[in-house]
This record gives sequence, C-alpha cells and structure tokens, in this order.
Amino acid sequence: MLMFSQTERCFADPADLAACRALLSNGSKSFHAASFFLPKAVRQPASALYAFCRIADDAIDCRDDQAAALAELHARLDRIYAGEPEPHPVDRAFAGAVKRFHMPRELPLALLDGFAWDAEGRSYDSMSGVLDYSARVAAAVGAMMTALMGVRAPTVLARACDLGSAMQLTNICRDVGEDARNGRIYLPLDWLRDAGIDPEAFLARPRFTPALGEVVERVLTLSEQLYQRAETGIARLPVGCRPGIYAARLLYAEIGHEVARNGFDSVSQRAVVSKARKMALLSQAIAATPFPGGDCDAQPLEENRFLIDAVAAAPALPGRDATGRPRIGQKVVWLLDLFETLEERDRMAQSVGQSMDRLSGHMLPATRTGG
Repeated sequence: MLMFSQTERCFADPADLAACRALLSNGSKSFHAASFFLPKAVRQPASALYAFCRIADDAIDCRDDQAAALAELHARLDRIYAGEPEPHPVDRAFAGAVKRFHMPRELPLALLDGFAWDAEGRSYDSMSGVLDYSARVAAAVGAMMTALMGVRAPTVLARACDLGSAMQLTNICRDVGEDARNGRIYLPLDWLRDAGIDPEAFLARPRFTPALGEVVERVLTLSEQLYQRAETGIARLPVGCRPGIYAARLLYAEIGHEVARNGFDSVSQRAVVSKARKMALLSQAIAATPFPGGDCDAQPLEENRFLIDAVAAAPALPGRDATGRPRIGQKVVWLLDLFETLEERDRMAQSVGQSMDRLSGHMLPATRTGG
C-alpha cells in the first residue's frame, strides 16, 4: 500500500483541493471517475494536476487570441514554480504539488507546448511527428502522474509515457472524422499519401474509404503495442496505484477495439464503449491488476525521452527509492509487494459494488484529441 507521511499529504489547503475536485467533477469526468481507484495520497495531488490541465485547456479554447492566452499560462506557470501562485485555488494547489513532489518544470511546459502546436494548427508529416505531439499532450501527463507517485525509475517512466502515447493515438483514431470536419488532421500525412489519400482533398470532403481504414488500423496497431509494453510499468507502480492506472489502460484500449469493430471507420460514426462494457473492464482491472514481471527495460520512444530524463533527474522523495517504495531490502520489498497486491485486490473487490454505484453517473466520456 502506498503510504506518505503527514507532511507529504498536507501539501495544499483542503479548501483548494475541494475546489479542484469540484472543477473536475463537472469538466473532467474521465479523471473524476478513474480517480476513485487511486489511493488518497495520490488522488489529491493528481486532482491538483488535472485541474491545472483543465483550466489551461479551457483558457486556450475559450479565447480568440490564443497567443495571448498561452502567454498568460506561461506567466501563471512561472509564478507557480516561483512559489508565488496567483490567488486561485487551482494555482495554489498545483504549486503545492509541484513543490512537495519535485515536479520537473519541463513536464507542464511540454503540455503548454502541445497547446501551442494545436493553436498553430500543425499537422504532422510522419509518425514521429505525431509522437512528438503525443509526447506533449499525453505522455507528459503520464510522466507527471508517475512523478506524483514518487517514482523516478527511468524504465517505469518510459512505460508510463508509452501509456500516454498509446492513449493519444487512440484518441486520434477515434476522432478522425470530427477533426477533419474542424479542418484538422492528426494522422501521419505520409501514411495517408502512401495509401493514396490526398490530405487536402480529404479535408475538403471527409469520408471513409477502405484506404483510410488501413491507415487507422496501422495507427491502432502501434497503440496496441504501446499498451502491451505499458503493462510491465504498471506492475512496478506503487501497489495502490495499479488498479486505477490499469483501468485507464483497459478503458482507452477498448475505444480502439470499438473503432476496429466498426471496420476502422471513425468518419461516419464515432466509437462508443457501452456502460456495461466499461463496468466489466473496471472489474477486470480490480481482479487482474498486473503483478511485477515481464521485461520493463525496452528503450523508450525517442520522442518521449526528454520527459523521462527530466523526471529521472529530479530528486527522489525523502526516504524513498526510485520506485517510490521505502528504502528497504529488495527481497523484503518483493514479499511486501506480493502481499500488498493481494490485499489491495481483496479490498478493491469488496468495495467494487459501492464504487460502481458512484461511477455510474461519472463514466468516462470521450476526450478531445488535443488533450
């Protein structure tokens, strides 16, 4: 079980944290639902993190002058890292999390870079370009979440970034039609051209073709490979964090599976995972959370390496090793991990009915491609 000292838990004013939770319950139901499966010691700073991401996203979407909005966000982030946040509950809470959990500045800066790329209307000539974008709008959030868990091990961070990248690729495949109708393409342009699809012609008249389906299938194949790699990292997170992160992995991957069931057509229809299927996957996440095992040492995506290096260079939390565990012998750690995993599954299984009732009104809806 993940345990933090009283000092670590009290990183922000309870009223500010309550304001973050209220914001997310209305505007970020995806996180609000999944957070029920995280231990309180992680759920609270994660709420501050996601609330900051939410207000940053809204600041860009709700302003005609997006350049000015981005400049203001950079100024707010400067104040947060200076320890002088603006008098706003989200800024104060996030500043507390940044300080307490040694959050590298490069990570939220990467997220703002992703927002800037969206504001510029960028498209991406290759899959490497798509992954560069995914690193900023998704893998950066995975790296921040891992940092909040006290984890600094580069291999685990690499798998967390794999998971974020996989989720973003899934989003892109789900939203092909919606994005095109908004004048945007996030699929790699060279893959489209290889399939005989002219990107400009597709934007002018978005429609599904078997050739487009082949491109979507290629992207989903890559995302599935990244989901599989991510599982070895999930198994090395603090025990109490595993069910929630594994649930997110299963739920997002299922969106891609639904796109596949629709013949890879996400132009004339939108993939939707039924509530019953979501419930089944959440139960699976509780019952089958991965144990440590498998090869976690695969090299990270080059596009994500800067995120991993930033977190790995940050100081570990006091009294903890790079995995976020208390500093004790490795064999003892393995035995404790085994028993804690079993206990965590029992606890989660006993409370699953109650959790499902709470989640029924907050199931994970689709998120926008840009985040």
